[in-house]
Amino acid sequence: MNDWKKVLIAVDSTPTSDKGLEYAGKIIGKLSGVHVCLLHVYPEPPPDYYSSGKSLADYQKKQEADAAVLVEKCRNMLTGSGIRREAISRDVRMAEQKTISDTILDVQQHGEFGTVVVGRRGVSKAEEFLFGSISNALVHHARDCTVWVVG
Repeated sequence: MNDWKKVLIAVDSTPTSDKGLEYAGKIIGKLSGVHVCLLHVYPEPPPDYYSSGKSLADYQKKQEADAAVLVEKCRNMLTGSGIRREAISRDVRMAEQKTISDTILDVQQHGEFGTVVVGRRGVSKAEEFLFGSISNALVHHARDCTVWVVG
């Protein structure tokens, strides 16, 4: 079993992501020896993206800039909960030829994170059936870790 004090928090710019972050901060903010990694995974560019003359590098540069602002906001939320700034790292990556949930699980496995925190995305049953749910996929496919789905 991986170390439960190594916490991977998947973040994006949704209110449910903020709820997951706040919940995790309340739970782990008072504990010592905790390491948190803020993970932001963004999708590949849409198929019509390149028709406008833009490159993959342009897309990644924009996504990385947006993620830097997001991650800093999340880091400030966690330090406000009592987590030391030095105990918070970041990881921003594109889900290359994978789903976002598969990318999160890859990071969890390779980083040996024992806890994964994700906000529950508010999708309808029809949307979940058609497109899947990141939190649902994490719950069903995660191994050797605890998954907190906060909604």
